[in-house]
Amino acid sequence: MTTYSHRPKAVLMLEDGKKFEGYAIGFKGVSTGEICFNTGMTGYQEIFTDPSYAGQIVTMTNAHIGNYGARNVENQSRKVQIAGLIVKNFSEFYSRVMATESLQDYLERHGIVGIAGIDTRALVRHIRSKGAMNCVISSEETDEDFLRKKLRETPSMAGCELASGVSVDEPYFYGNENAAYRVAVWDYGCKQNILDSLVQRDCYLKIFPAKTGISTILEWNPDGIFLSNGPGDPAAMDYGIATAREVLKSGKPVFGICLGHQLLALAQGMQTEKLKYGHRGINHPVINKKTGLGEITSQNHGFGVVKESVMACSDEVEVSHVNLNDGSIEGLSWRHKPIFTVQYHPESSPGPFDSRYLFDDFVTLIKNSKG
Repeated sequence: MTTYSHRPKAVLMLEDGKKFEGYAIGFKGVSTGEICFNTGMTGYQEIFTDPSYAGQIVTMTNAHIGNYGARNVENQSRKVQIAGLIVKNFSEFYSRVMATESLQDYLERHGIVGIAGIDTRALVRHIRSKGAMNCVISSEETDEDFLRKKLRETPSMAGCELASGVSVDEPYFYGNENAAYRVAVWDYGCKQNILDSLVQRDCYLKIFPAKTGISTILEWNPDGIFLSNGPGDPAAMDYGIATAREVLKSGKPVFGICLGHQLLALAQGMQTEKLKYGHRGINHPVINKKTGLGEITSQNHGFGVVKESVMACSDEVEVSHVNLNDGSIEGLSWRHKPIFTVQYHPESSPGPFDSRYLFDDFVTLIKNSKG
């Protein structure tokens, strides 16, 4: 049993008034955001640094977090992106030889407020029943009126544009400039392992800020275009949807992941919706409708493409992948253009390698286009 007698008290309050008491971890302070949960048993550092989690307070369902420490090479972006952390048992000590610091030091260094000693099973059951909502963690002020005020000041994730806030400020190159293929990457909060997965397949990348116009992209004359993952409500990204419409007309091979998938769907005339509590974990089953094969996938999204809206675009687009848990749309393929998208994360960091073939498929499209 983990003991926290040496740690200050902390409190977690949800938007509906549900309150949990625990102990402070990480940085001492107050943090607000939308509560969500991730079912992965490992890979917490990659989760914490995934820009798609911007604005969210993450509940880790695995009972023990922190036992293998932190290591900078496993970061998926320049910093920790989560707004806060909720765990059951928090380990201040780590046993992995390669780790460079404890998770406590890592969170504290990045200014991340957290709470431990929470019955995370009860909390997750509550979220699954009531749906995602805003919450506040405080290890400073625990007065309920103060906490309610903080919650009232926290904007809803629905209608919230966050991608431009986590994107790069200036374009930059990544990979071998003598590689066989040039890929333009629209960075809406791109994970490092996505870039690495493309570079490993002989691609030279130029990464562009989220609000870059299509003309700037095409001036570089890429062989293919990639639209990345990212946080927030895709329907609130007017600039991203407008850009995606131009991408659909570009004639270039195109691959979109997660937010990129949603933006391309919106640009084609489909609709997106906020899911009740989202899909976040590294063991979500998906069926590839073209091959009939199942895939265990890594996922992190709170929005999805409305299934019924795909039917209205069926002359142009077909569903390529479906979630086997709830039947939601997990992938789209354009019938007459070299374009495909997936809702999940084939770079799988953390997660299984079942879907890495999608990067190969993208490079094949580029090869065929150049040929």
